[in-house]
Amino acid sequence: MTSGRFIVFEGGEGMGKSTQARLLVEALEKHGLTVRLTREPGGTPGAEAIRSLLLDPPGDGWGPEAEALLFAAARADHVARLIRPALERGEWVVCDRFLDSSRAYQGRAGGVGDEAVLGLHAIGSGGLLPDLTLVLAAETSQVAQRLRKRDGDEADAIGGRSEAYHSEVNAAFARFADEEPARFRMINGDGSIDEVRERVWQAVAPLFEAGN
Repeated sequence: MTSGRFIVFEGGEGMGKSTQARLLVEALEKHGLTVRLTREPGGTPGAEAIRSLLLDPPGDGWGPEAEALLFAAARADHVARLIRPALERGEWVVCDRFLDSSRAYQGRAGGVGDEAVLGLHAIGSGGLLPDLTLVLAAETSQVAQRLRKRDGDEADAIGGRSEAYHSEVNAAFARFADEEPARFRMINGDGSIDEVRERVWQAVAPLFEAGN
């Protein structure tokens, strides 16, 4: 049996990742593929429990090191119980965030460091990397509108951090794409949902065609 493919959507807050991940799954299923849509943190009961701790933390919240450990623990369960088994069955997996979010948020903006985040990933998830990572980037005005529509006046513990923090996150994703062009594709997230969906498909199509 041919192994499945693993595609991840990355980017900062309000870029439209969840919407585009869902639309990509629908497109791939129309081509006859079995596709699993999942997210991070989350995707399995254990990882979803950790998600609650991360996005609605107790007390004063987590420091960046503890946060990195919790994300790594959630990802380890997600990889072991959902992602790897699906890929081994020949299914495709489309995930809303994965390792590179930890690299950008905790590693870069949080100051934990890329080497530490990658080390945790090697231990917890065997160093699994996506076949393709799509980084969505949009203009600040469009992002602000999307966040108001999504969150209203409330944001989770990570989404509600400072503008400077999120600028660091966005810069990190751009840097990763520059450093690893074979794995990353930058996607212009401006415009209508359908316009972005077409850009996503153009990036994914070579991977789909190579697997058929």
